[in-house]
Amino acid sequence: MTNLMTAYQGEPGAYSEIAALRIGEPKPFESFDEVFAAVENQKVHYAVIPIENSLGGSIHHNYDLLLQHPVTIVAETFVKVKHCLLGIPGSSTERALKVLSHPQALAQCRNFFATHQHLKAEVAYDTAGSAKMIAAEKDPGKLAIASKRAGELYGLEILQENLADEEWNITRFFCIAHAKNPENPLPETTAKSAQHKTSIVFTLPNEQGSLFKALATFAMRDIDLTKIESRPFRKKAFEYLFYVDFIGDQNDRNIQNALCHLKEFATMVNVLGSYGVIAE
Repeated sequence: MTNLMTAYQGEPGAYSEIAALRIGEPKPFESFDEVFAAVENQKVHYAVIPIENSLGGSIHHNYDLLLQHPVTIVAETFVKVKHCLLGIPGSSTERALKVLSHPQALAQCRNFFATHQHLKAEVAYDTAGSAKMIAAEKDPGKLAIASKRAGELYGLEILQENLADEEWNITRFFCIAHAKNPENPLPETTAKSAQHKTSIVFTLPNEQGSLFKALATFAMRDIDLTKIESRPFRKKAFEYLFYVDFIGDQNDRNIQNALCHLKEFATMVNVLGSYGVIAE
């Protein structure tokens, strides 16, 4: 970890903090809007934002915020989500009545609740926040679902590990910086992949075959698309923004040719960033 201030949403012990620790010194904020504002106002060097989960899908609000703020994506990292059942010392699943966590975490542990029907799932604003709450309340009737790190930070016992229904529970995070000042060096010890990705967003005229034409600009150049996501375009009813990730750097000639071709008929093309992978 370096001294580069890195914003994240949530409490210490959140999975987002785990991602932030790979970049620099974590700084927590209550909401994603505050995280983006901190980057825009240059109160932090970087921020990490979850963009998709292998079980829960995309975090749509963050896709919208990427377009609304002057930020650029400078890296991505993947955090394996390992949910633990936490309680104050001496608590147990038999004595407890409620389990607190973020709604997505609760949804990812349906099998646990099916086999412990006396436990009521209760929504909290954050996984680590739920651990912080039960540690403060010291109520053995309440448990939390959060990370092992959250349990350690708040002095809680781990009553059960690997609580999620599926093992392949992974969250993808973007590391973002201010668009006008993206050059703060990432930690030298960080492992990066040689193969970069680029993320873009574009809009198209509401014409027959326009999406086919857009995708063809990449297909005809053998550019590998890794994701495509559509979001409602807030400025026009029933028109859409298309977010696309593909292999390659925006400075590669092949990529530049594809983007120039796309701009010939797309009504808007915005490059969100080219980036490598930060490993654990």
